[in-house]
Amino acid sequence: MTHVLVVVAPDRDGYAAALGVVGRTIGAWGAVPPRVLSPWEACEWDIPAPPSDARDIIASWMDDVAADWALLPADNRRKKLLVADMDSTIIGCECIDELADFAGKKAEISAITERAMRGELDFEAALTERVAMLKGLPLDALQRCFDDRVRLNPGARTLVATMAAHGARCVLVSGGFTFFTSRVAALAGFDAQRANALLDDGAALTGAVGQPILGRAAKLSALQEEAAGLGIDAAAAVAIGDGANDLAMIAAAGLGVAYRAKPVVAAEADCAIAHTSLETALFFQGYARREFAVG
Repeated sequence: MTHVLVVVAPDRDGYAAALGVVGRTIGAWGAVPPRVLSPWEACEWDIPAPPSDARDIIASWMDDVAADWALLPADNRRKKLLVADMDSTIIGCECIDELADFAGKKAEISAITERAMRGELDFEAALTERVAMLKGLPLDALQRCFDDRVRLNPGARTLVATMAAHGARCVLVSGGFTFFTSRVAALAGFDAQRANALLDDGAALTGAVGQPILGRAAKLSALQEEAAGLGIDAAAAVAIGDGANDLAMIAAAGLGVAYRAKPVVAAEADCAIAHTSLETALFFQGYARREFAVG
C-alpha cells in the first residue's frame, strides 16, 4: 500500500535539517521527489512500499530534528469529521487547574490533573475529587477565569475553519466543563461541543459534577455517534488530544493525532505534533497552505 511521509517544521533550520535527514534515505524505498505543501515549512513524499518497520526507522532519523512528521496511508487522507479535546489541545491551559488558582488550590489540584492525564489515575474518580475541592468557589470566578486565562492555541482557528470550509463537521469533546467548552467552541468555530457540567447553587459551585461523567469511554462514544450521524465510519475522522482520556478516540479515528501530548498518548497515536502548531493536522491530511481558510 502506498504511504505518504509528511514533514512539517517550525522554521527554515528545522525544515532543512529534516529534508537532509529524510531526503537522502527514503529514495531506497522508492520515494519520488517531494511535493511542497508550504515553502520552507511542509512537504510530503509518496512511498510506494515502505518497510514494515518504517515508522521506527523514521523516528530514529528524526529523533534529534526539531520537526514533526507522519507516515500515513495515501488513500482517504482528508477527513470528514474533526473531534478535538479542549484543555491543553485547542486551548493552552487546563481549565480546572486555573479555576483551582482562583480557589487557592492550584498546586494540589494540578498535581492530580497531571497524574490523570498521564493515565496514572482513574479519570472519573480524579475529576470528582478535584471538583469537590472547588466547593464554594463563587460563580463569577468562572467568567474571570475564562477572560484571564483561556487562550486558543496557535492554529486552532485555522484547523477548524479549513476543515469546515472543505465540508467537515468539527466537534469539541472535553473531559472539562461546558461553561468553557461552549465559549471555546464559539471562539474557535466548532459546530458542536460536549463536556461535563459543574453544578452550582446559584451563587457558588457545590463541589459536584453532573453525571454521567464524560471521560475516555464517552469521548469514544462521541466520535462514534458523530460519525454515525454523518453516515461515515471512524476511519473518516481525525481525533486530536493530549491526555490519557483521549486515547480511545485517538485509537479509533482514521487519523489519531497527539498534540504536545503525554508520553502514553504520543506512543499510541498515528502521529504527533510536538514542534509546530495545530495547522500541522491539516498538512498531515494533505492540505497545502494555499488551501487553508482564515480562522
